[in-house]
Parts: sequence; C-alpha cells; structure tokens
Amino acid sequence: MAIVEKPDLAKYRSRMDKAVDALKEEFGSLRTGRASASLLDQIQVEAYGSQMPINQVGAISVPEPRMISVSVWDKALVIAVEKAIRSSNLGLNPVTDGQNLRIPIPPLTEERRKDLAKIAGKYAEQQRIAVRNIRRDANEDLRAAEKAHVISQDEEKRMETDVQKLTDEAIRRVDEALKTKEQEIMHV
Repeated sequence: MAIVEKPDLAKYRSRMDKAVDALKEEFGSLRTGRASASLLDQIQVEAYGSQMPINQVGAISVPEPRMISVSVWDKALVIAVEKAIRSSNLGLNPVTDGQNLRIPIPPLTEERRKDLAKIAGKYAEQQRIAVRNIRRDANEDLRAAEKAHVISQDEEKRMETDVQKLTDEAIRRVDEALKTKEQEIMHV
C-alpha cells in the first residue's frame, strides 16, 4: 500500500502554469500575417529515418517582415524540409535556392484569419481540459489523503476550495491569452 502524503497545492499550481505556458507556445506557431521564426516550431521533418523539429536540421531566420529563411545544413534534407513546410497547415509555399529556403508570408485573407482564430480556440480548449484534469487529480489526492486520515475533512474542503480558485485563475489566463491571440489574428 502506498503511503499517502498531505497534498501540496504548489505542485498543482505549477502544473496549471505549465498548461498556460504550453498554450502560449502553441500560439507562437499560429501565423498572424507577419514573419516569426516560431511559426515553424511545430513542423516536423522526416530526416535520418525519424521525425525531427525543423530547427534541428537548419537555421531559421527572419530577414524581412514578410519572409522567413531556412538554411538547411544537409543538402540531402532540403527536399524533405520543403515538403514538411508545404504539408503543414500553415499555407506556406517555400522557394528553394540551393540549401536555403525562402518562405514568403502572404497576407492573410479574412477566411484564413477566421480559420486561425478557430484553431487558436481549439488550442485554448485543450489547455482548459488539461487544467480541469489537474483539478481532478488534485481533488482525488485530497480525498485519498482524507481517507487515510492525513488531513481532516475540514482541511480537505478548504483545500478543494483553494484548488478550485487555482483552476479558475488558470482558466482565466487561458481565456485572456486566447482573446489576445484572436485580436492579433483578426487585426489587419
């Protein structure tokens, strides 16, 4: 039988903070009409028999506001990198120039902006679910601690209230990040 310890709310706060940070990282890969190296972060390239992040097969730079440049280190991977960029759902068309790929960032259409806002909404919902799962884990740990007489019933109820406050705060930050990203996407 496992030894039940008193639940530490800081652990759950940290996990919820990580969920919010993960959302902001995912938002970095959504394009907003201007070039950003983080736009390519989510792209995986088939290289050397496995999937690798694009930044591990080449150097990514932003020479102009509407252009991303990828300098592929291995000449044999240029086609694989180009294919990975084209097959991503970012709507980008790279131009190959030797071992360099120039990726012009076209202006976003209204329809594409709405699609990106929907994708941002899906990312936010995934993180809301993650936060709720952390809340569920915390409440299960509190019940187990109370059952094992590590904490009292009153302490369990108080800590459940604290966990709910942490959850509400994390979801509020997810919603704020989503609102900010949607405004950034829809801004022409």
